[in-house]
Amino acid sequence: MRLNLKDIILISGGSVPFDYQLDLTQLDFNGAYPVREPVKAVGEVRNTAGVLNLTATLTTNLHLTCDRCGESFQREKVVKVDSLVADHLDNEISENNDEILLLDGNELDLDDALTTAFILNMDTKILCREDCKGLCAGCGANLNYESCRCRREVDPRFAVLASLLENQDGDA
Repeated sequence: MRLNLKDIILISGGSVPFDYQLDLTQLDFNGAYPVREPVKAVGEVRNTAGVLNLTATLTTNLHLTCDRCGESFQREKVVKVDSLVADHLDNEISENNDEILLLDGNELDLDDALTTAFILNMDTKILCREDCKGLCAGCGANLNYESCRCRREVDPRFAVLASLLENQDGDA
């Protein structure tokens, strides 16, 4: 979606609201496509004392797989966007600020700006919950739901003691 801002570029206090759905279903995150539903984008571009500011909220449900335990789950994703918009950049400004969005004539490419913000706010580590225990490397048990079924390896330095314990269990 291209947002025409010609009516507010020179008018302090002016704003152009938007409310639409962004299709990000084709975004590939390490071979997975977690965005299966439209992303709702609501916001505005406002001229405050001659400075254009884009504010938006992006909302969708992500369909994810936990990096630790492999469980599939869904989670709501909300991304807040707050960026400056300019018609051109001076060399000094462009070196110090990568977050300024540039106009194409009098228009702002919202799809590009909001897609970039959404991608940059994706988690690098996907967990079904913060305290996910993951899978046992030995037996593969999901430690969130069951205990490890592996037989504990005995440190060779304590092998004689372990054999005494086994003999004692057999005598009882």
